[in-house]
Formats: sequence, structure tokens, C-alpha cells
Amino acid sequence: MRIWSIHPSYLDATGLVALWRESLLAMHVLQGKTAGYKNHPQLMRFKNTENPIGAIATYLRSVADEADKRGYNFNRSKIINKRFIGEIPVTSAQVEFEFNHLKLKLQERNPVLYEKINIIKEIKLHPMMKIISGNIEPWEKIKP
Repeated sequence: MRIWSIHPSYLDATGLVALWRESLLAMHVLQGKTAGYKNHPQLMRFKNTENPIGAIATYLRSVADEADKRGYNFNRSKIINKRFIGEIPVTSAQVEFEFNHLKLKLQERNPVLYEKINIIKEIKLHPMMKIISGNIEPWEKIKP
């Protein structure tokens, strides 16, 4: 499961659809509607808010907004009617890690998009994320 801190506009079609599905799964986990993934590290940032279900629902709305911009039809009725007002902090090193992780994926899967984002110097975040100084998040799983 990868719930990106970076802006969904950086994702290719495959990545955006995967993000939508994984975020919907995360919403179901946070609602207690599934037995699996309860302790998945990617959920920590949402669990650490005062309104985890509202936070993931708000996150999903931004993913659907990006889909709308591309002419995709993500079913917004799947998003629970809860809202989160606020921002979720994400460390600067986490943002760099995720952006580099995405570039590695795109280099193989979508070289044209890779070339486009490879020159980006200032990384945009998901609209509900706020950058803070720091190392890679402790919940991130880093492969050796």
C-alpha cells in the first residue's frame, strides 16, 4: 500500500488508479470494515489525526479531483461523507524519498512522464499535507 504525500498530479494513470484503490482500502480499514491491514504503517499519519476517517476521506477527494482533471470517472459516492480540516505534517526527507521512489517506478513504466518530472526541483505535496523538516518517517518501509 502506498498513500503518497506528493501531489497526485505526478502519478501516471496506473499510479493514480492504484492510489485510488489503496486509499479506498485504507478508508475501509480505518472504518473497521476489513480484518487486514489494520496495522499498516502508511495508515499511521491518518490514525494520528483527531479525525482519521475524515482525513482519509478528504485525502480521497483530492485524488478524485486529479482524476476529474484527466477525464477519468472515479466514483465519489464510495467516499464516506466525513471531512478533515487541517493539514497532516510530512517530513522533507519523506517527500524526497517518495518522489525518488516514484521516479524509479516511472523510469520503467512511463519514460515520457519520468523525463517530465525528473527536472522538477520543488515538489508539490498532496493538498492536505504540510512539509516539516525531518528525516524519513519512521513508518516508511525502506528496502535495503
